[in-house]
Amino acid sequence: MAPPQGSRAPLEFGGPLGAAALMLLLPVTMFHLLLVARSGPARLLGPPPYLPGLEELWSPWALLLCLTWLGLQAALYLLPARKVAEGQELKDKSRLRYPINGFQALVLTALLVGLGVSAGLPLSALPEMLLPLAFAATLTAFIFSLLLYLKALLAPASALAPGGNSGNLIYDFFLGRELNPRICSFDFKYFCELRPGLIGWVLINLALLIQEAELRGSPSLAMWLVNGFQLLYVGDALWYEEAVLTTMDIIHDGFGFMLAFGDLAWVPFTYSLQAQFLLYHPQPLGWPLASFICLINDLETISTATGRRLLVSGWWGMVRHPNYLGDLIMALAWSLPCGVFHLLPYFYFLYFTALLVHREDRDERQCRQKYGLAWHEYCRRVPYRIVPYVY
Repeated sequence: MAPPQGSRAPLEFGGPLGAAALMLLLPVTMFHLLLVARSGPARLLGPPPYLPGLEELWSPWALLLCLTWLGLQAALYLLPARKVAEGQELKDKSRLRYPINGFQALVLTALLVGLGVSAGLPLSALPEMLLPLAFAATLTAFIFSLLLYLKALLAPASALAPGGNSGNLIYDFFLGRELNPRICSFDFKYFCELRPGLIGWVLINLALLIQEAELRGSPSLAMWLVNGFQLLYVGDALWYEEAVLTTMDIIHDGFGFMLAFGDLAWVPFTYSLQAQFLLYHPQPLGWPLASFICLINDLETISTATGRRLLVSGWWGMVRHPNYLGDLIMALAWSLPCGVFHLLPYFYFLYFTALLVHREDRDERQCRQKYGLAWHEYCRRVPYRIVPYVY
């Protein structure tokens, strides 16, 4: 819920200076990863093999493809849904309604892609377009964020996010001023949260798998594992799409550059890093190790009310965020098929560790404010946050 008019949440991410730095650092990091993944040394911490010029980054066809993809997913969003769910109660006591048809969009996209490939669509050419596509997605995210900021200037105070109405243009542009920007029933934040980025991620993975098959005769076992693990993750997220309505992104954060860039550019082009790495750096993987990795990715879990997967055996009594620990174990399983001699494919694991530690800290501050002394007692009884006896 947005704070009362006149009150503002404390600044996060280092305030305006940190927000400005992140708006530069995140796109630079994404392009660095795209460049080093295809280079010979594939060094995460080394310089990129070269700096691409504008002629390599800019492509009107890439921009057209990016916009067509967004248009397709928007059209699928507007199709009749199997269910319409209500979100959390807003400051004015109302509840917004959301179509639950993300998995339907995934299936229909798969059917359309399958028809396209059978008709001669050169999906294997997609990996060669990752740089201009990432540039087009970044440009789209910047322009989209600007339009969202301008729209939020006309929004009532009750529609503003708790943290995105600081009064500082850079900070508010980054974090997002309006909590639930909509045109009629089309919710921009909810649409972007799981649709174009996550489905685009598995499409890029598939294109990388097809290109590897063309280059080497068949996809490697490691490539199959990465594709399978990540498709399972995306499919699960879209099947339990209603769970996103209880997440911090939806109920607390405004919709600005942070989420727009993350959803439209960072997710598809960074989360597909393991598949990119395997295309240019094939790794031998035997069935015994593959079986062990599958076991790590598929530990016994239970569902929570928010749709997350939690490790069982009383872990809620050992750490306050066992779902975060499960996410980290799963991220490790995605990286292990890439071997242990390169740090680059473990970037997602390292990044996700930092992301979850930061998000856990945000959770802690909100829970202390919401639950007061009860939260302090809970923390006393469950002292570890994510990893038992470590953190």
